Amino acid sequence: MDIKELLKKSISLRRDILIMLNKAGSGHTGGSLSIVELLVYLYYEGLNVNIDNIKSQQRDKFILSKGHGCPALYAILADKGFFPKKDLMSLRKIGSKLQGHPQRGLPGLEISSGSLGQGLSVSIGFALADRMDGIDAKVYCLMGDGETNEGQIWEAAMTASHYKLDNLCGIVDCNNLQIDGFCCEVKDMGEYKKKWESFGWHVIETDGHDFKQIHKAFEEVKRIKGKPQLIIANTIKGKGVSFVENKVEWHGIAPKDNELVKALEELDKEEKNLNSIN
Repeated sequence: MDIKELLKKSISLRRDILIMLNKAGSGHTGGSLSIVELLVYLYYEGLNVNIDNIKSQQRDKFILSKGHGCPALYAILADKGFFPKKDLMSLRKIGSKLQGHPQRGLPGLEISSGSLGQGLSVSIGFALADRMDGIDAKVYCLMGDGETNEGQIWEAAMTASHYKLDNLCGIVDCNNLQIDGFCCEVKDMGEYKKKWESFGWHVIETDGHDFKQIHKAFEEVKRIKGKPQLIIANTIKGKGVSFVENKVEWHGIAPKDNELVKALEELDKEEKNLNSIN
């Protein structure tokens, strides 16, 4: 897909996310919208995983450690044909496979997640197992920046470096907000890039909404040998909807009917502008 197609796909998925959250009446809007471009790139350009190879040992693995961002993952899995798109409207309903945090049993989902801090440890398990079995596959783990306040993240970071897991790529959605406010005010992580580098990771910083930069970052990941890689993706919480962007109160609420209408109008305008570009 070219960049224009990737951008149009991102707009389409943001619509799906907003509609399903509105239908559910609850959920995490801000952190779902901030990871859209990262997931679009991974699932349409980067990952060797699809509906035909989800049981193959040779598949790449994607772990959504920040499980509350699952509306974005559900939207893209449905778009890729892992399950019917109509199932998106069952988000957070009793008996649905699309719960408010991911749970195994949904096609395309590797782990249950949502207890923050655990995803990187699980990803290390996948990466070690693949190495031991001689499998040439990549494990990608998407974390939130607030999530990296958890001590387990740093225990895992040391472990990945110790075992030189170059088949592991971490991604941090740095939207600068968490449930209690701005990350720097809740717990200042200091010089973030240097911190990960000091734990033995190869660190790449990029704009998490710019497909050219995202592509460049993931291409660099492929070239790194002998150490795990981390992409610090600078993003905007609530990206794509003006009245949601950078608003901490949108961490864990869904758009009401009137807000949904306004948000969809903004996305329609964005798509119209995109279509006018040759």
